[in-house]
Amino acid sequence: MSAAVLDRRIAAVRRFNRFYTLKIGVLQQPWLHTPFSLTEARVLYELAHRDGATATWLAEALGLDPGYLSRILRDFAGRRLIARAPSPHDGRLSLISLTAEGREAFAPLDHASHSEIGALLSPLADSDQERLVTAMRTVSSLLGDSSEATPAFILRPHRAGDMGWVTQRHGALYSEEYGLDERFEALVAEITAKFLREFEPAREHCWIAEHDGAPVGSVFLVKESDEAARLRLLLVEPKARGLGVGRRLVDECIRFTRQAGYREIVLWTHSVLIAARRIYAATGFQMIETEDHDDFGPMLTGETWALQL
Repeated sequence: MSAAVLDRRIAAVRRFNRFYTLKIGVLQQPWLHTPFSLTEARVLYELAHRDGATATWLAEALGLDPGYLSRILRDFAGRRLIARAPSPHDGRLSLISLTAEGREAFAPLDHASHSEIGALLSPLADSDQERLVTAMRTVSSLLGDSSEATPAFILRPHRAGDMGWVTQRHGALYSEEYGLDERFEALVAEITAKFLREFEPAREHCWIAEHDGAPVGSVFLVKESDEAARLRLLLVEPKARGLGVGRRLVDECIRFTRQAGYREIVLWTHSVLIAARRIYAATGFQMIETEDHDDFGPMLTGETWALQL
């Protein structure tokens, strides 16, 4: 990396820091129109969310000079916001906790912070809020923050724009991994368009799996007849494989099918889709028919599977 490139990136980070600290009012004193500075507020936050902490832990967790932290804690003690007690595991250590007065003082600070960020997010569209949160997680992760425990993935219903993603990712992945041509992508486009046009919420559903705010999987359950439902378009992104996304999507289809009153689920897959076929077999599906075809370019063995409920 050249010095010029590094200098440009340093300038960009510093520019963002100036923008963001101004945006969230870091330079305002006192913090959020409360009696506390930003540093004092951070100390209160850690104490409010921890059942006892040592001064050493606080200094390390917040990156504070021990002497500076000691002055803050003395002030808090003088205002009866904190109490100290010997550690039950090591009598040489003193654990610091918020008193009732301390929690009462922290409550409006916590509420003000929540409202401030809410006001920052509210003008943004839902998708832009997710983009912002995902970008923040990316920054935190790249800079070494492992404190946030996020779920491996979540499932949600479809929303505007999802059908385009489902079609594009099926076309791209099946071309890259199995050599299927544009006719397969056209088929997926037809399926998703029909789903939107004829959607029956009581008897049909689409699940989108998300990880860190980005879609990583999909599956559809559509009406085949009054007695049978069809599972379609099961997809898991390569980066999400191994997280259990595919199994969870199929399990949700089975659960919904029973709830909707169907007696059977059918699906069409191909012998090359080894991981998907394992999931189908593990959840009780049985293969009932095969046929060879070259509808999407290479010769494939299509398979029809069914699950009786």
